[in-house]
Amino acid sequence: MLIGVVRERKTEENRVALTPAGVEALVAAGHRVLVEEAAGEASGFSGTDYEAAGAQVLDGAKVWAESELLTKVKEPVPEEYGSMRRGQIVFAYFHFAASQELTEAVRDSGCVAIAYETIQERDGSLPLLTPMSEVAGRMAIQQAAKYLEREHGGRGVLLGGVPGVAPADVVVIGAGVVGTNAAKMAAGLGARVSILDVNLQKLRYLSDVLPPNVVTLMSNPVTIREALREADVVVSSVLIPGAKSPKLVKREHLALMKKGAVIVDVAIDQGGSTETSRPTNHVNPIYEVDGIVHYCVTNMPGAMPMTSTLALTNATLPFMLQIAGKGWRQACRRSPAIAKGVNVAEGRIVYAPVAEAFGLEYQKLDTLLP
Repeated sequence: MLIGVVRERKTEENRVALTPAGVEALVAAGHRVLVEEAAGEASGFSGTDYEAAGAQVLDGAKVWAESELLTKVKEPVPEEYGSMRRGQIVFAYFHFAASQELTEAVRDSGCVAIAYETIQERDGSLPLLTPMSEVAGRMAIQQAAKYLEREHGGRGVLLGGVPGVAPADVVVIGAGVVGTNAAKMAAGLGARVSILDVNLQKLRYLSDVLPPNVVTLMSNPVTIREALREADVVVSSVLIPGAKSPKLVKREHLALMKKGAVIVDVAIDQGGSTETSRPTNHVNPIYEVDGIVHYCVTNMPGAMPMTSTLALTNATLPFMLQIAGKGWRQACRRSPAIAKGVNVAEGRIVYAPVAEAFGLEYQKLDTLLP
């Protein structure tokens, strides 16, 4: 199969979808790989590196036009909508439920959109979301610590405190991969951490493995409100695969919080789980609502491209080899995980939560897999 890798167009998105090592593996499997000029430079990979691995380096328009399987990191931006074509496979993070415009553009293009974030194993794990969730969870605490500084509008509180002065209170809503990594980082810096979730078994596990400065709480409206009153930092990380995130922090809750507290809404890719959240980027990452600093960058790992690109290729390459080796239909028949990744195919929305998010027509994927 002819596989293409393009440079990311999203603001300050510095990752690339495939490393030279990934190119070498695909070439060894009998595929041809086209890489756009300068696609990997921000992640530390030159065009020469890709050519040495067996890729052909071309202009981006040619990569789009010639590729049967086009892989990228983030969803296509409006300037790329016209490059997608019927029958072409596009393999990327899409987060369709956050954008009806994107959903309709991909549907109307006729391409086959396989979303990293909804590929799901039988045990419920999300193998292509996990590595970036690990990065984003750890980054959430780094960013929160920065924006707690007074010059950014924060409370001027040091996350770990100092002897004789109490540390900051960090509230993590959601104990998935993002939340667990955020809690680890915050606890390691010495903060007092509360992590909330509705899964009691998960809370029992985290209570055993996380340090004593982490308290586990059953998530419900009452405990969320009580936790917000004490919070210097809130990391919101609730995820429903492929669907819009529930709004657990309401506008009126901000009045309960300390002025200058920081909310990091890592769920913003799926619409955000804070009612006052709106997408931001690395150029203008924060804004203030009712005295509360909001950080809602939709591509957080893009700021750490060397780490993120390596971690992403480690996870995506085995699936890419299956899709390229078998074609998307056969790959879906052989792998239920890949089948769950197909959100839009040949003009039809085949992932129910996306159709439900916008009241659009849904068709079962099975009908496209004779």
